[in-house]
Amino acid sequence: MRRVSILGATGSIGQSTIDLIARAPGEYRVVALTGGQNIARLAADARALGAEIAVTADEARLADLRAALAGSGVAAAAGRAALIEAAARPADWVMSAIVGAAGLAPGLAALEAGATLALANKESLVSAGPLVMATAARHGARILPVDSEHSAIFQALAGHDASAATRVIITASGGAFRDWPLERLAGATVAEASNHPNWDMGQRITIDSASMFNKALEMIEAREFFGFAPETIEVLIHPQSLVHALVGFADGGLIAHVGPPDMRHAIGYALHWPERRALPVEALDLASAGALEFRAPCETRYPALRLARMVMAEGGLAGAIFNAAKERALDHFIAGRLGFMDMAPLVEEVLEALLALPEARGGTLTLDRVAHMDHLARQCADEAARRKQQG
Repeated sequence: MRRVSILGATGSIGQSTIDLIARAPGEYRVVALTGGQNIARLAADARALGAEIAVTADEARLADLRAALAGSGVAAAAGRAALIEAAARPADWVMSAIVGAAGLAPGLAALEAGATLALANKESLVSAGPLVMATAARHGARILPVDSEHSAIFQALAGHDASAATRVIITASGGAFRDWPLERLAGATVAEASNHPNWDMGQRITIDSASMFNKALEMIEAREFFGFAPETIEVLIHPQSLVHALVGFADGGLIAHVGPPDMRHAIGYALHWPERRALPVEALDLASAGALEFRAPCETRYPALRLARMVMAEGGLAGAIFNAAKERALDHFIAGRLGFMDMAPLVEEVLEALLALPEARGGTLTLDRVAHMDHLARQCADEAARRKQQG
């Protein structure tokens, strides 16, 4: 029986993972489930799956979690240290689906324990790619990509070394505003940005899809995970969201991964790898789908893509700065303190300011250095947002 843990169990990726595991109860023993504010969902899933421990990131909700688990035999814990401890518990397979930079330390703990890490937390590789990959290598752990695009690349590369790829095309739906006139974007609201045309995701990633900050993160993630040269990584808008990525080779051929927009495919692939098993995913009817469209993204509309190339060129701590500034810019947009088109300029301002600091240059990438730069970037982003509000 495989031991599994799910970090970020109450989010959309975590819930899809639970759906797959619950369909084969005799195959899995659930070690740990972690979540945030949704205590009722976390407790219900921990009870249903017979988890050893459930952890909420919010220390103030520990009493609520204990009450919800009373009599179940499931242990309860709360806070950052408890998350890391849960991630480090012996497990064969760990889903890393905590949103944002908060997923880095628990993911590293799982790798240090030798688990296979199913990585849906793209921010880990963006903020500290070399550290994450080196940790996996040092402890003999494996990382399997779960982002639909990187799972698609992984599958398209089957039988090939990543160094054989001459082109890598990551597709993007274009998000909520792909067909809006450019001049209308400045007035886009949070509600409008939160309405994805194809995927059912959480609010933050849905807004990141509208701004294409998610695609910027995925470009950097592809660079860090597969080692692709930055100039080989391309982005195309594909409104149907059926082709998730394409990999090109020296002979000019492209291998594409095609499937419905259902994250259970990528999750199931990582869960069962190296096998392929039947999944509760609707078979794709290409005749009904009709035409597949592709178009180049406009970087005036999506400046995050240009910033991703800047980050890849800089390397080092640039990814940690970029991700932290992006997270805070999104916070300020959701809170109504920034306009939709103000996010990218704020992130660029923070990048330029912090990359000028001597402490941002050179040296070995460590968790402490990443955490320090993440803190500085958030402070800098908050100050820039205040200045913007004050005019």
